[in-house]
Amino acid sequence: MDIRNEEGASGGRYAVDVEGHEAEMTYSRTSPKLIIIDHTAVPDALRGKGVGQALALRAVEAARAGGWKIIPLCPFFKAQAQRHPEWQDVVN
Repeated sequence: MDIRNEEGASGGRYAVDVEGHEAEMTYSRTSPKLIIIDHTAVPDALRGKGVGQALALRAVEAARAGGWKIIPLCPFFKAQAQRHPEWQDVVN
């Protein structure tokens, strides 16, 4: 999946187009070393295809590469983080 990162002054999103549908995971940047993932939206047509999981993994990989931590306010991301203890190095 070709996940893109669109970042603004105070936050951004990871987004991907799959089968004509767009899915996204949004975040707010609280400091150079901390983001809050606050929302994940995956259209019904893409559910069960691993799109949300791919967005979550992209956020984790970006946090590792950038040296920042993630606060998971989004229920979906929080559930994924609980399923993946290997993400605990970047999930607060």
